[in-house]
Amino acid sequence: MMKDWNQYGAELVSTLGRIGAVSPDLLKAHDQLAAAAPTERKLDAKTRELIALAVAVTTRCDGCIAVHSEAARKAGASKEEVVEALGVAVALNAGAALVYTARAFEAFTGENG
Repeated sequence: MMKDWNQYGAELVSTLGRIGAVSPDLLKAHDQLAAAAPTERKLDAKTRELIALAVAVTTRCDGCIAVHSEAARKAGASKEEVVEALGVAVALNAGAALVYTARAFEAFTGENG
């Protein structure tokens, strides 16, 4: 079943607010990491959001998908650009699965190389 991404995003913000009430330093630490981007940016907002959306897919982060899909839309990303970025994420996941298949095979057989 598909999510209502707008509703999910609002619910997530609400839940994170409740977590922040218990541990404000946790959210502060996240905000500090998120703000650590270079002050002189080389990538435009749309490109950054397309990258963020692809990373969100590879890390399986629904909250990240909700936030960055909306941000990509606001930054002017087209459906075609989003699909291309997500295609890169799919290709990378397939490559990572192949690499970890080799690792699992080595672990199982006890053979290296």
